[in-house]
Amino acid sequence: MTIFATGPTRPIRRLLIANRGEIAVRVIRACRDEGIESVAVYADADRDAIFVRMADQAQALGGDKPAETYLDAGKIIAIARAAGADAIHPGYGFLSERAEFAQAVQDAGLIWIGPDPKVIEALGDKIEARRIAEAVGAPLVAGTPGPVESPAEALAFARQHGLPIAIKAAFGGGGRGMKVAWRLEEVEELFESATREALTAFGRGECFIEQFLDRPRHVEAQVLADKHGTVKVIGTRDCSLQRRNQKLVEEAPAPFLTDEQRARIHDSARAICAHAGYSGAGTVEYLLSANGTISFLEVNTRLQVEHPVTEETTGIDLVRGMIRVAQGARLADETVPEPRGHAIEFRINAEDPARGFLPTPGPVEVFDAPSGPGIRMDSGVAQGSVVPGSFDSLMAKLIVTGATRQEALQRAERALREFRIEGVASVLPFARAVLAQPDFRAEDGDFRVHTRWIETDFAEALAEAVAPHARVAPAAQAPLLRLAIEIDGKRHELGLPANLLSALPAGGASAVQPAPEADEAVLTAPVPGTLTLWQAEDEAEVEQGQVVAVIEAMKMETRIEAHRAGKLTRIAAQGEVLGFGAALARID
Repeated sequence: MTIFATGPTRPIRRLLIANRGEIAVRVIRACRDEGIESVAVYADADRDAIFVRMADQAQALGGDKPAETYLDAGKIIAIARAAGADAIHPGYGFLSERAEFAQAVQDAGLIWIGPDPKVIEALGDKIEARRIAEAVGAPLVAGTPGPVESPAEALAFARQHGLPIAIKAAFGGGGRGMKVAWRLEEVEELFESATREALTAFGRGECFIEQFLDRPRHVEAQVLADKHGTVKVIGTRDCSLQRRNQKLVEEAPAPFLTDEQRARIHDSARAICAHAGYSGAGTVEYLLSANGTISFLEVNTRLQVEHPVTEETTGIDLVRGMIRVAQGARLADETVPEPRGHAIEFRINAEDPARGFLPTPGPVEVFDAPSGPGIRMDSGVAQGSVVPGSFDSLMAKLIVTGATRQEALQRAERALREFRIEGVASVLPFARAVLAQPDFRAEDGDFRVHTRWIETDFAEALAEAVAPHARVAPAAQAPLLRLAIEIDGKRHELGLPANLLSALPAGGASAVQPAPEADEAVLTAPVPGTLTLWQAEDEAEVEQGQVVAVIEAMKMETRIEAHRAGKLTRIAAQGEVLGFGAALARID
């Protein structure tokens, strides 16, 4: 890597990846390129996943819920030490932005692949991050000076500063724990929803509020900094194509910026990270309004999902860069080369775009990925994989690169035509529909996409372009029966499907039960998850389309609407874990 002036001073022989899916695969590949052994950890639902098979060794976390697997810091560190790992890479999500986890890793004598815990704490606190941005003169909109204590206080801010407002988790990122209120009557409900979602995703529910720019673009700067005070802004990205604050399409470099706007973003991103003493890879995010107003949004103190588009347009391997920085390598002082060409990333989620992007966990029956010039595929699944309902819906990322944005768009059309996924629903029909939109293609130079474009300008065209996926309830994965055994005097834990014996045929035949007839009065769960809240009283009269419950699935809240008018009788209890199609209530 020519971006480094000196090499590592603290070698890593073996690295544990505290994550799953495609990012675990990505880190394993970086380890192989660096000559480092990889250690994977996995939940029960991931025991047959690609990343588990690819790693040099894999250790079971034991359990299926995030809290007992990828969010269990003590369990992960204990496995790292037992496996003889020198370092831990957190990927993104889960524990990647937990300062206390980074500190615990260092206290255990391991190398943390990321910024210093104190930096994570300062920039992870969105309120403190705003103070740092103010100190270096970064552009900002009005916001609360600290966490908001109550829904009433949120409503008072909205009345004082006007709508829309963004309610944001103070200790989180990735769009989770963030709600945008466009009407006064929804402010209090969305504040409570953001608090619940933040608590589920990050373990802390504090939220603050700031003005939300209407129809803004989401532009970000990729930073790479060493432990010797050198901070480099590698380039910009546009991530405006979002639904529910979750990015779906990203590209680099961010198109249609003026030289002045690009310079302002580069300079302020560098200043924020230098002021905070940042090291490793990180991202400084901004909103850019239609009138050219730029406002600092937040700093993500980790690798981003969309990092490949920057890698493709700069030739810099950001994951290897993170590993080298953690080992003490020094960045060169020369300016980073100008971007080469243009890259677009499509997140391939197991979601049904025709049903409001509902997650659809289950078996991947067909996964036929494209290839050819300018095509990169970062995938965590293959044909025969199972997308579990307990975790994020991201299956893979399709990254397309061309000499120009126009060529990247042409190659993307070809790649998306070739791409086939069957079994679970996917966002492929959505991606194909996006490429047909003049707002996104911007061949006249007028890029009209903004962060709510999918829900507003594009909603009608999307509804016409995509049909609902044939919903099939995924077969439940058998839980593990864990047995302690000894091999050559050493204790091992053996995991077997609990229904292994019962699955064997008795007498050479099995009875097939007829499917029960559907009851039109029953409201069912459109997604597997936890029923976190009832918003309608038992025996209450409800209207069709009224929100009656909230299900937390794949770390996101899904609002459940009444499918008909009538009297609601609850069937499921608040806090109950439900499968796809489970009965929630009757509406008679």
